[in-house]
Amino acid sequence: MSEPVDIDQLKTLVAGERKRRGLSLRAAAEQADVPFNTLARVEKGHLPDLANFRRIVEWLGLAPERFFQPAQVRAVDTPEVIAHHLARDPNLSDAAAEKIAGLVRELYTSLAVTNRPVKVHLRAASTFTPDASRILGELLGDIQDVLTDKHDRTRHDAANG
Repeated sequence: MSEPVDIDQLKTLVAGERKRRGLSLRAAAEQADVPFNTLARVEKGHLPDLANFRRIVEWLGLAPERFFQPAQVRAVDTPEVIAHHLARDPNLSDAAAEKIAGLVRELYTSLAVTNRPVKVHLRAASTFTPDASRILGELLGDIQDVLTDKHDRTRHDAANG
């Protein structure tokens, strides 16, 4: 289980701000209104108590929520959620629940709109020339157009078939 606070980010920012201001650990702790030992522990990667965390973040001039990691969101697969509930329905046998779940999966697959933009990170982006970037952009656009057309035809055929 991970820490609810991004302590690595906090320790890096505290050390960086202290150095930026040209402060010793003791002087920075005094400015932040926290005990010297607390600030020393934060710079070593330890999480302070809530009151000291608030003071340190205030000293940094940052919002506390910046350090909180978002709760892990589990991707929800709608047909599987439905299958889960069907399997626990006391009015259905296991075979009946699975049969209904199978129908839901089929319908969902054929009717769900799954057009989501794809994000790509190019590690070598800084080495691309403007022409190479333009050509790659056009190529990716062409690929997307072909895939979108194919997807639309498949949906049209399924609806009319």
